[in-house]
Amino acid sequence: MASSVTVLRLEEIRKRRGVSLEQISDATKISTRFLRAIETEEFEKLPGGVFNTNYIRQYATAIDFAEDQLLNQYAAFERSRLRADAEQQAQCAARRGWTVRWVDWLRTSPAARIEY
Repeated sequence: MASSVTVLRLEEIRKRRGVSLEQISDATKISTRFLRAIETEEFEKLPGGVFNTNYIRQYATAIDFAEDQLLNQYAAFERSRLRADAEQQAQCAARRGWTVRWVDWLRTSPAARIEY
């Protein structure tokens, strides 16, 4: 899921500078899979936490790209992801609330009480 802010065309920049993913991987010890994820702005494929910003910084340095610009792109992705997560959690909470209310109604409803 590439960020909708802007497309940075990192692969194009890297190739113009004459640097391969393998060279970056050898120098940084970052998997080419993660480097490719940064390049295609599929940040959700990165391992998470501080690794992400560290990998992004190292990639930007390796292709001589503005570190701040790439980190801003990642920050926009993270904000979007966190907003989507919050919305999903709110929806789940609303569904749970509905289920609890329904079960409570069944328990307390005179219609639900069957006496033998």
